[in-house]
This record gives sequence, C-alpha cells and structure tokens, in this order.
Amino acid sequence: MANTIAMRKRIVRREWSRADVKELRRHSRDKTPVKTISRALKRTLGALRQKARVLGIPLGHRRPERRRA
Repeated sequence: MANTIAMRKRIVRREWSRADVKELRRHSRDKTPVKTISRALKRTLGALRQKARVLGIPLGHRRPERRRA
C-alpha cells in the first residue's frame, strides 16, 4: 500500500504565460479542436476551458458532423 501512495503522479501547476494566452486566442480564432489545443499547450481540457472562460473567448466550436442516411 505504501508503494502505491509514493508512486502517485504529482500535480504540477503552471502559470499561464503571455505566449500561452496568445496561442490560446489564436487557436480560438482558428476554431481548432480543444483536444488539439490541449496537446499543443500541454494542458488539460478543463484548464483550457476555464482559462477561455476567464478571457471571454469561445472554445470547442467544432462538433463532428452527423451523417445522414
């Protein structure tokens, strides 16, 4: 049991730099999928959505189109 506690991944929080915010705004303008932005900025989906909400910019505008039979 002690090994599993010691092996847990530690959460490391990073501040948002000006460059990160600028890139997030650019991705929002380009309507990039949130999953792609997450990989590019190395942040979670939740972190991206929270920051976008604080900045007042939209995220996640691209939904997959439904196929019609």
